[in-house]
Amino acid sequence: MSQPVIVYRRTISLRVFVVPAILMSIMLCTATADGGDELYRLGLQPAALDYTGTFEMRDIDPALTGKGVTIASVCRSFTYLQNIPLNDYRLNMQHKCFSAGSVSFVDGLGFEPEISEHSTAIGAILVGTDPNAYHPQLGRFQYAGAAPEAQLDVYEFWRFIVNYVFGNKSLEADVLTMSIGSTFDDWWTRGINHIADANGLIVIASIGNGSDVFDPPLYPGAGANVIGVGVVDSIETGDLSRRLTEFSLPHYEHSSAGPTSDSRCKPDIVAPGNCIAPDANSTSRYDITGDWSSFAAPVVAGTCALLVQKAKSEPDLNSAVAQDGGNCVMKAILMNSATKLPYWHKGAADKADDPYVCLDYTQGAGLLNAKRAYELLIAGPARPLRVPPVGWDNNTLEIKDSTENVYRMDVSDTAGNFITATLVWNRRYEGKYPFESLSQPADDMRLELWAVDPNGFYAGYLMDYSDSINDNVEHIHCRVDPNYTTYEIVVTFSSSAINSGSDLSQRYGLAWNVHTADNRDSTLWYDLNYDGSVDALDFTILFKNLDRPADSDAGYLLGDINMDGVIDINDVAILMERMSPKS
Repeated sequence: MSQPVIVYRRTISLRVFVVPAILMSIMLCTATADGGDELYRLGLQPAALDYTGTFEMRDIDPALTGKGVTIASVCRSFTYLQNIPLNDYRLNMQHKCFSAGSVSFVDGLGFEPEISEHSTAIGAILVGTDPNAYHPQLGRFQYAGAAPEAQLDVYEFWRFIVNYVFGNKSLEADVLTMSIGSTFDDWWTRGINHIADANGLIVIASIGNGSDVFDPPLYPGAGANVIGVGVVDSIETGDLSRRLTEFSLPHYEHSSAGPTSDSRCKPDIVAPGNCIAPDANSTSRYDITGDWSSFAAPVVAGTCALLVQKAKSEPDLNSAVAQDGGNCVMKAILMNSATKLPYWHKGAADKADDPYVCLDYTQGAGLLNAKRAYELLIAGPARPLRVPPVGWDNNTLEIKDSTENVYRMDVSDTAGNFITATLVWNRRYEGKYPFESLSQPADDMRLELWAVDPNGFYAGYLMDYSDSINDNVEHIHCRVDPNYTTYEIVVTFSSSAINSGSDLSQRYGLAWNVHTADNRDSTLWYDLNYDGSVDALDFTILFKNLDRPADSDAGYLLGDINMDGVIDINDVAILMERMSPKS
């Protein structure tokens, strides 16, 4: 049988790597060289990993280095001869950033391998290490990828598709990451979804680079069983040191937004993508990647590898990485722990929650929060009935036993707190080409949050629910009711599934936590031109959008500060209160 043509589009231009790198260190400390040399400032890069809390997570648990975890990175060749890839997909292994790393390649294409700037940057964000990095405009800094002791197996895209997707060859990996995108859901993207479900593989992929390349959410990142990653932009400033340490929101120019063509919510999560990375044509120099989802994906994948290491190392946490349902648990943990950035909303652009849209079309569940994800993971699993306020479960709902699994918890501190809960399950696909979707009634699940009176004196009520008919994720983010201290998270099937008469059974991952509100006073509510300050320029932008509906053809317009669905004089008043005195 002849193999179908693969249609895909790269998610980044090589031009972004030639920007000169000016970098100031973060997480500053002072060190003295042997022999009494003068002091120098030592920073830790990529700073994106500090912004997401990944470095903080490693400080809390220094054993988290990625040791014992295998990351599969699928990298495309950038040049072709008569539709045959010419094997220029490799990392620059001559760069000292990789001298201590464990990296292997899968070749066999018949061409001499060449270096890819794209792949080199991705590999460095994952496993790079250089304790004495240097840039002439920066001085010395320490380079530390997310999971420096992980095993990184790098696959050429075409060979991977032929052997591991089309050919069903066994893949030995804990995490698979791809910064490759296709506008269309094709047989190979469905095949990757099949691998994720059948093998319990955690798949993390970039969602695409927004309107600059006129892309909708790209597959496989837009796939049902894949964690799709969007990018938050650096602030717009001439100070490049700040651009690598301070970030704003995801914007359509650099981060593709949902919904997908079949009306599902994507991305699932967002992360910074502007990182310092090795120069692919040097043994020691460094460049800057730019704000692209290609480099946000390895930030999430490397962080996830550390969580996998933790789960594998402790028997009580093993079910979070089990072949059956483990990838659903890890996806739920990452999404449930994410930080809600300003303007986060489900569905229509107003204060009302939309129970039929599970995520924000631009932010997904929010910004990667590694520390909170770690705390959620180590809280450990809990089964239905009585559970603590923070936890997760790898479980199955079977309609022959019950139409719902109920998780009841007590919340002692109700002042200003939120309950967040995330339900994830895998969609099923045929196990061979063309990997068609196997739709079944059990694919339609529902998540509910109830306030209850444990003594039965007062009537409880349904506080919130998530019941998308298209997604295999349900997500609730709801303020605690100060009149209640007992709550129930209910996992059930949608009414259409229950009424189908089928013998329903679905494996799922569930994560939940109780936490304070995220960044209500963040300057990102008011910094409308995302230059790192609130001033007259933001006021000008707000006036241009005055009286326009916040939900427009151009997408969600920043400036609806009070989130009432329209940009009006009320938003002007709020912004004026926040402007700096100089403005």
